[in-house]
Amino acid sequence: MHSPNEPKLIAGNANLPLANAIARRMTMHRGIPTGLLDARVERFNDGEIFVEVYENVRGEDMFIIQPTSNPANDNLMELLIMTDALRRSSASRITAILPYFGYARQDRRTKARTPISAKLVANMIVEAGVERVLTMDLHAAQIQGFFDIPVDNLYASPVFALDIKTHFKEQMNELMIVSPDVGGVARARELAKRIDSPLSIVDKRRGKAGEVEEMTVIGDVKDKICLIIDDMVDTAGTLCKAAEVLLENGAKEVHAYITHGVMSGPAVERVTNSVMKSLVLTDTIMPSTAVTSASNIRIVPTAPIFAQAILNIWQGTSVSSLFDTNKLTPIYETLYSVE
Repeated sequence: MHSPNEPKLIAGNANLPLANAIARRMTMHRGIPTGLLDARVERFNDGEIFVEVYENVRGEDMFIIQPTSNPANDNLMELLIMTDALRRSSASRITAILPYFGYARQDRRTKARTPISAKLVANMIVEAGVERVLTMDLHAAQIQGFFDIPVDNLYASPVFALDIKTHFKEQMNELMIVSPDVGGVARARELAKRIDSPLSIVDKRRGKAGEVEEMTVIGDVKDKICLIIDDMVDTAGTLCKAAEVLLENGAKEVHAYITHGVMSGPAVERVTNSVMKSLVLTDTIMPSTAVTSASNIRIVPTAPIFAQAILNIWQGTSVSSLFDTNKLTPIYETLYSVE
């Protein structure tokens, strides 16, 4: 059912360029000016976070845009405190837009006496007053069950499919989708189906966290243009090693499509010096200057799909309809023209 009030956006400091881009896209979709709520989110000298909202939000449908990326703890606290400010100001509904959900890698106990931090963070978000979550490419789909509120998990694969069909238009029959590990097969298979390409897997065995002892390619990649698909890239060590192994197994060239560019430490340097032709990231995490300056890294915008998803939530219509290429293509028509 259509909300009687206008959707109101507010953003923390985690990714203001994305928040502003979402507001601009909503303005384009509706033909009605949409901007970010006038507010301040700042820190006291001791690091405490303070939020003040300058506009009336009583009875309003509020959307907080705040990925919990690095610095994860600061951005998470900004989200919680903004939620509390809006709840105490009598907002009718608060939806958290988390393009990137931090702590998602801690979704189960891998050893004795370790936490399930993703569940703890979910509890904190719900307890603060968030009534709905919109995110993209959760590290593990079961994290949706950690929340006792509705969670809409968008997928980057439909957007990647449009990008691939544009940039590899003349080479579609040479493409091979590659999952960099067994756990990511479902994600890679989804994209492979969308572009009608075969699927291969790089099976990796880790010696300890962050180090890979051995990699084996499952599938014939000889003379193929390999596209590595994953939900996040952190230090890029595994990604660059996988690219090398694929070339050693006869691949013609290697590209990567990754949703969340965490890009910690030596990641940019590794990618720049790697055998990969290109790394395509989305802007769910605000890219650093080093990332945007790298010659073989390209950013695909997510504002169009997030803006439409926010409008669908506000109007009470389907969010999952955005997984349909025919519905998504018009949203990205200014960027891609797929025949």
